[in-house]
Amino acid sequence: MSRSALVGNVTAMLEDAGFVVSDRCAIRPKSFDVAARRGEDLILVKILGNIDAFNEATGHEMRRLGTYLQATPLVIGLRSRDEDLKPDVVYFRHGVPVFSPDTAYNLFIENVPPLIYAAPGGLYVNIDGDLLADEREDRDWSLGRLANELGVSRRTVSKYEDGMNASVEIAMALQELFDAPLTNPVDVLEGADDVHETEATPDDPEADPDDEQVVTVLTRAGYRVHPTVRSPFKAVSRDEEDVGEEVLLTGHSEFTKTAEKRARIMSSISRVTRTQSVYVVDRAKRDSVDGTALVEREELEQFRHADDLRDVIRERAEREEAA
Repeated sequence: MSRSALVGNVTAMLEDAGFVVSDRCAIRPKSFDVAARRGEDLILVKILGNIDAFNEATGHEMRRLGTYLQATPLVIGLRSRDEDLKPDVVYFRHGVPVFSPDTAYNLFIENVPPLIYAAPGGLYVNIDGDLLADEREDRDWSLGRLANELGVSRRTVSKYEDGMNASVEIAMALQELFDAPLTNPVDVLEGADDVHETEATPDDPEADPDDEQVVTVLTRAGYRVHPTVRSPFKAVSRDEEDVGEEVLLTGHSEFTKTAEKRARIMSSISRVTRTQSVYVVDRAKRDSVDGTALVEREELEQFRHADDLRDVIRERAEREEAA
């Protein structure tokens, strides 16, 4: 299957699951392919045939964007090396959850979350320690008795009851012993970190020297600016004085055909992520592109407060809608 067909299939599946999906980010470099929202769940999705193409720099960018946009970064892929990804198993690459389209279908369409995650050493599940302890005590089994049944140490059983995860083999043995489900699913959208320890969100990259003026003006106006290097936009900016911390996607370049395409993609992403978008250009002959406001560089210099820029963005987007 071609990557384009795979992207189309995953996008259609997300739409069938009730997600509003952005246009595909068809301009390189790109850390994600689509943004999608269902209710309060916002995901940024990278779609790959072979997940080995997902590198550290892209993983770091997706994790930063997840933090800035309050979204979950995900990779949906078919295989790793020459092996297909196993169904209903969550893998991790550079701190980002990865799973197959079948797993995505079960999660988003069937509302059946995966139970298993891959980590160094094999496949694991999240044991419900409290429930395990209750089941053991109901049978009046000691820690030692259960340890003997499982072929592990007494200390290991104690750790399971304290919340340590177990191998798939141990989980199956427990289910056979107690005839009860003792595992918790991997909550991909909320709690993936509970089963996979990752380092803190990677630091922001340095801003492109060509964007320093834009960054300076936004900072002076009260925004905290987070530069990006692999996204359709150059930065994600948050109004630090706004209670809701309104988010602004920012682009900057000469207004070329490519810039117009970027602005359109930014508009689509903004609608899904519930943010605003602005593209700073040297000269503009129009107010906006599909809702992304165009602001000339010299005009930007005049803004002293985030409210002023926000008002201009809204006015220009509304003006285009009314035209």
